[in-house]
Amino acid sequence: MGQDLSHEFLKVAQEAAIAAAKTMGTGDRRFSDQAAVEAMRGIMDGIPMNGTIVIGEGERDEAPMLFIGERVGNSDGASNCHDVDIAVDPLEGTNLCAMGAPGAITVLACAERGGLLHAPDCYMEKIIVGPSSRGAVNLDAPVKDNLKAIAKRLERDVDDLVIIVLDRPRHAQLIQEIREAGARIRLIGDGDLSAGISVALRGTGVHAVMGTGGAPEGVLTAAALRCLNGEIQARLVIKDDKQVERMRSMGITDLERIYSTEDLASAKNIVFAATGVTDGALLKGVRFFGDGVRTHSLVLNLSERKVQFVDTVHLDDRPDIKVRF
Repeated sequence: MGQDLSHEFLKVAQEAAIAAAKTMGTGDRRFSDQAAVEAMRGIMDGIPMNGTIVIGEGERDEAPMLFIGERVGNSDGASNCHDVDIAVDPLEGTNLCAMGAPGAITVLACAERGGLLHAPDCYMEKIIVGPSSRGAVNLDAPVKDNLKAIAKRLERDVDDLVIIVLDRPRHAQLIQEIREAGARIRLIGDGDLSAGISVALRGTGVHAVMGTGGAPEGVLTAAALRCLNGEIQARLVIKDDKQVERMRSMGITDLERIYSTEDLASAKNIVFAATGVTDGALLKGVRFFGDGVRTHSLVLNLSERKVQFVDTVHLDDRPDIKVRF
C-alpha cells in the first residue's frame, strides 16, 4: 500500500484544499464543504483502488458528505489495486474556511480492510497526548491527576503545560478543573483533529487535548497518532436511543468502552494526508499567485515510518511561467 497511496492521497488532500480555499470568506460553510467534497471524490475515483468510506462526514451537519459505505476508486484493469478502508474529513473547519479564519484543513486516511473503527457520526470524549506521555493518562482519572502525570513525563511543572480545549459550553467544568490544577488553556473554536496531531509533534507548544469532539475526527486523529507514536483514549457519547441503535447496527455493543489508539486505528498499514486551507499552527494555508497555487501538506506512512511536510507549487500551464523561491 505504502508509497503508492501516499502520493495519491497527497494529491487528494491538495486538490480538496485548493477547491475549498477558493470559497474562503464567502460566509457559506455548506458551499465550502461541498467544494472540498466534490474535489476529493473526483480525485479518489481515479486512484487504482477498491476503497470504501468507513468514516464519512455529513450525518450530523447535513453536509454534502462522502457517505459511510460509499465506494471510491477505479479498479478497472489495475494490477496494483489496493483494497482499503478510508476515513475522510473533506474540510475540517468549515466555519473557519467560510469566515476566512485560521486552521481549516482537508484530511483523509486509509488502511487495510478492517483497520479503522467504523465509528458513527456522534460525539466522543477524548484525551490526547504525545509520545512522551503515552501510558501516563487515563480517561477516567481526575483532570488534575492526568495533568500531574503529563508534567512528570515531560519533566516540567503543571503550570508549564498548555492544554487545548474546544470552546464549547459543555466544557465549562473541564476548563475550570484545568485552571484549578494550574495548567494553561488554549481555547479553539473548531479543529480538534489538527489540535490532536499537533500534540504529537515536538515544538508546537501543546501538551494535551481534552474534552468532547466528533467521533469521526477521533478515528482520523488515531490514524495520525499511530504514525507519530502519540496516544488517544476515547469513549463514545450517547445522545439518545436512536444513536444506540445506530451504534449496535455498526457492531458496537459495549457503549461504555474506552478505546485506545490501536482500537480506533488497528491497521499495520496506514496512510494519512492533510493539507492546509487557511493558515494554522500546523500547516500553512493555500496561497494563490499569478503563476499558480502553493500548498502545504503533511503526509504520514506507518509501514514506511515516514513523516513528510510537503511544500508544493502547482504551476499554471502557460509558456511564460516564473517560479519564485
